[in-house]
Amino acid sequence: MPEAAVPVVQLLGVTKDYHGLRPLRIRELTLHAGRSLALLGLDAAMAGVLVDLLTAGSRPDTGDVLVFGESTSVVTDRERWLAVLDRFGLISERGVMLEQLTAEQNLAIPLSLAVETMSAELRAAVRRLADEVRIPAGRLAERLGELPASLKLRVRLGRALALDPQVLLAEHPNAAMSPDEAQAFAKDVSNIAGLRRMATLTCTADRRFAHAIAEQVLVLQPASGELKAAASWRRWI
Repeated sequence: MPEAAVPVVQLLGVTKDYHGLRPLRIRELTLHAGRSLALLGLDAAMAGVLVDLLTAGSRPDTGDVLVFGESTSVVTDRERWLAVLDRFGLISERGVMLEQLTAEQNLAIPLSLAVETMSAELRAAVRRLADEVRIPAGRLAERLGELPASLKLRVRLGRALALDPQVLLAEHPNAAMSPDEAQAFAKDVSNIAGLRRMATLTCTADRRFAHAIAEQVLVLQPASGELKAAASWRRWI
């Protein structure tokens, strides 16, 4: 079967009550290897619930979540869960970063905890990540807390890519950026995903950003759980 035809993520008749105004409902969603998808209509809390379902951090109340062809219902121990989690890269404000450390040290954490005395090999790996996500070399020595939101997001992207995931999941990554910064970020993510042959799933409230970062854009109808194709939008980048 061609790579692009292999489903890496499937949700079938899924509901999950997370004590919001209404449960998360998704009638059917499929993401194939190497493809990019953006979802509109999920707020930050709902996007977090979706990511937790996809990474086997929680289970649906009804329906089934399949990742790489296997139901998350069979992920019953820590080792198996970590094996699933390693196949995803996550861009989320819920992910802890250490603002007192430098950008370089934060980028290194997924690769090693020895960030106070980084080896030459580790430093070289971090520099390659920084180059890939377009963090200027001159900013790597700055403390994370001193960087603008756009560069902090690129540190998150670098950390998400560090372990070579097959799927990149992003929860409203453009929320704290200007429109121009968001468009530049979307273009870079799209290019990186293409080079890595990596699937991406992005939740956002910005239709323009959604069309810039993904080949397919769907809008969730929260009452029914149906996903409908978004109206076409000119790609400005």
